Amino acid sequence: MANVNVQVHHVTRVEGHGNIVVNARNGVLEECRLDIVETPRFFEAMLRGRPYTESSHITSRICGICAVGHATASLRATEAALNVELSEQTQLLRKLIFHGEQLDSHVLHTYMLVAPDFFGVGSVIPLAAIAPDAVVRALRMKKLAGAVCAAIGGRHTHPIAMTVGGFTHLPAVDEIRSLRNRLVDARKDVDDTVALFKTLPWPKFERETEYVALSKPDEYAFIDGVITTTDGGSYEIKDYRKVTNEKVIQHSSAKHCAHKRESYMVGALARFNVNHTQLDPRAQAAAEALGLKAICINPYMNTAAQVVEIVHCVEDAIRICDELIARGIQTETPHKFAGKGGEGAGSCEVPRGILFHNYIIGDDGRVVGANCIIPTGQNLANIEADMRALVPQILDQGQAKVQMMMEMLVRAYDPCISCSTHFL
Repeated sequence: MANVNVQVHHVTRVEGHGNIVVNARNGVLEECRLDIVETPRFFEAMLRGRPYTESSHITSRICGICAVGHATASLRATEAALNVELSEQTQLLRKLIFHGEQLDSHVLHTYMLVAPDFFGVGSVIPLAAIAPDAVVRALRMKKLAGAVCAAIGGRHTHPIAMTVGGFTHLPAVDEIRSLRNRLVDARKDVDDTVALFKTLPWPKFERETEYVALSKPDEYAFIDGVITTTDGGSYEIKDYRKVTNEKVIQHSSAKHCAHKRESYMVGALARFNVNHTQLDPRAQAAAEALGLKAICINPYMNTAAQVVEIVHCVEDAIRICDELIARGIQTETPHKFAGKGGEGAGSCEVPRGILFHNYIIGDDGRVVGANCIIPTGQNLANIEADMRALVPQILDQGQAKVQMMMEMLVRAYDPCISCSTHFL
């Protein structure tokens, strides 16, 4: 009978600090958990009393990887509270910069955080020595993603041009045309990415759970939509608390969430399971090549779903560029505060899953209250449920194997642990 005592302090190749604890005695699992040990961030308290115009700039600092996503969710919550309508041009530009950030983050995770496990190395540094072409390809794709974000948002990280109702700066048509040409040229790198990840031996593990993502009737949703679950639930964004149901956990400075089951999963795999029929045809072909079929219940395949989304985001970004070029970039009138506050919720699908921002704004234009629920916080209970299901299946393979599989499982979720802390 197997005895295992795994104590990982801290998990490597993830954002933030989390500990894995697994104890089994005589083949019986006694402890199995993921401890989130970082201090809470208190961004919601920082917002109170601040002008609503500062909200997106403050909350984009929650994450340097998902800065555009937080800014977007923040703006959508503010716009809902103030009844601000968006032009089609603003919606297109926001989708374009969003694709840039998805590409940037997914390339980082798939190539630099996950791939080293399959190549038997500890990080991207030794990976560069044995697979230099792959690492250079990843850097090239990240450079393109950064250029997309900078052209629309004013800089790569923490956008400064995104504002309530639109943008303070608009790209020229020539800039959009240049981005389009670079995105078309990137198709070879995207195809080579699919070919590389097609060769990886994904771990064989399945566990049924609920998957939650935004959905729209006419597109693969990243911004706005309806909260949809694979268990048959659908909710308006303003009713997000009916899904998240946060609760404090003794061993975690991040809360856990549950909807209809003990946990649910968000992220690329959840989006794929909910919205796979709306993927670009090239992305659907990539999913088939990677062996990804809905409903997929293998959490390790979240990385494969990210590769599929890389394909989709590049293709949809090309389409958006074509539409913007055809329309021309038009000057827009900035939003002006009308002296009437309100409450609003905004949501978008950042790389790690569905994100919620909820603000109450007073008639003086200052934030009275705020609530932010991060994707990784929503995933933590599901990660632990996966751990508890997986460990008994692999106990007989020894402690080193158990530890490796646990670390790979946590990494598969692409957690942003610092962002998830939400203790109070």
